[in-house]
Amino acid sequence: MSRSSSGIVAGLTAAAVAVVGFLAFQASANVPDTLGKPRKAAPSSLPSSSGAPAQKPKDPMAVPADSGTGERVVYALADRRVWLVDEKGRSTRTFAVMPSTVSPPPGSYTVTSRSGSVTGSDGVRIEHVVRFTTVENVAIGFSAAVDGTLTSPDPTLKTGGVRMKVGDGNAMWTFATVGSKVEVVP
Repeated sequence: MSRSSSGIVAGLTAAAVAVVGFLAFQASANVPDTLGKPRKAAPSSLPSSSGAPAQKPKDPMAVPADSGTGERVVYALADRRVWLVDEKGRSTRTFAVMPSTVSPPPGSYTVTSRSGSVTGSDGVRIEHVVRFTTVENVAIGFSAAVDGTLTSPDPTLKTGGVRMKVGDGNAMWTFATVGSKVEVVP
């Protein structure tokens, strides 16, 4: 009985291999000539479908122009992004932030005070608070929610906390001591 079973298995295996080989041949006969060949990237100077020159993707580490010099924190209001910039003008870290309901006008500031852990004006427990100005009697500063959330602020409250993720808050705390420069750009 085992001899006939092994013969059947061998026959079925041979038939399966033959079918797979035939299907592979059929598939290879219908492959486009360009498949598997690298495509040349279109130069960025060529117009896009709208007629405007195509733009290179923006480097997120690139520090915004006109954001001061030297070691500093750069906060871009429109981009909702912060850069930690070393003394040579190179970004050492960048990250997205959630702006508060009250924002500082573009300009140069310095870190005025810091708090390790407090409750924010919105009632959220926050840590690594780095304050740099006051607008409309609201303290403006960077902070991270202890629970790690990064939610939009309640629009009915006047808050000044520019929120970031916990890891980014740790980096900000280490980088921005009292007296450090903060540059706010549009």
